[in-house]
Amino acid sequence: MIYFLTLGTVIGLSSGFTPGPLLALVISETLKHGTKSGIKVAIAPILTDLPIILGTMFVLSKLSESDTILGLISICGSIFLLYMAYECFNAKSINTDATGTKERSLTKGMLANVLNPSPYIFWLSVGAPTMTKAMNHSIGSLSAFIISFYLFLVGSKIMIAVLLGRSKSFFSGKAYAYTMRLLAIILCALSAMLFYDGLKLLDII
Repeated sequence: MIYFLTLGTVIGLSSGFTPGPLLALVISETLKHGTKSGIKVAIAPILTDLPIILGTMFVLSKLSESDTILGLISICGSIFLLYMAYECFNAKSINTDATGTKERSLTKGMLANVLNPSPYIFWLSVGAPTMTKAMNHSIGSLSAFIISFYLFLVGSKIMIAVLLGRSKSFFSGKAYAYTMRLLAIILCALSAMLFYDGLKLLDII
């Protein structure tokens, strides 16, 4: 259970803090309309990810008897985590000069998440396989992964909205860069573990 809790926490934090369309919208809505609007954008994944998760779980259920395909998916997931680590390592600051238009923050956030390819790639290559593995371990492990992932994904974006409402200095200073580099190192370790699982499924090791 600790493994899945750690995995959900690290991936949630790195996804929450890494610059991307949803984070840019959190920032722009916060600066234009206030902290409350930024928080509305931050909670969008909770409202939009369920169909994505169900879809990827359905696809994987059809492929569950093929270790070769599951091994290839694990390796793709490893590469995706490595890409996330690269983005984290190179995220030196967040642009806090963004501006927004009129306030429809929750709708904008949901559209930004649905139209962003990253959630689909993540759930197909990392999220759904991890959920399947956790489910085979125990319901507690599955719950630990899902709850920790969304708690830190949404929580980190809410924290950004709150901090932006008070001060921009953290997001342009060294503390942010060091935090992101630490997350990058942990993501590399998790990527290596997923890569190892993929090689085992492929009977290479």
